[in-house]
Amino acid sequence: QLQLVESGGGLVQPGGSLRLSCAASGLTLDYCVGWFRQAPGKEREGVSYITTGGTTNYADSVKGRFTIFRDNAKSSVYLQMNSLKPEDTAVYFCAVTLSPFCSTAVPSNYDYWGQGTQVTVSS
Repeated sequence: QLQLVESGGGLVQPGGSLRLSCAASGLTLDYCVGWFRQAPGKEREGVSYITTGGTTNYADSVKGRFTIFRDNAKSSVYLQMNSLKPEDTAVYFCAVTLSPFCSTAVPSNYDYWGQGTQVTVSS
């Protein structure tokens, strides 16, 4: 069964950058891969996704600051986060959907999930 492992989270000051990694094992990334986040006391929200063909999508809250990209040779997907804000603080999850519906507005559409990595943006 497909397993996903996130890494790269940590503590960063506002305006700083982090790169999150999502490594897959068991299966190749033949479908959309999404990034989600969940802040304390809030529901999980979609951040970004990338299709197998390289099409990308971003939530309005991160557009222009975050970039999602693939390294197929490493079976990995990355989320480059720049100009981080305190409101970006959350546990970040990567996920894979087996369906053709890739929108991260519907988290239940995603079938496989990593365990999450904590991102804290604070001065």
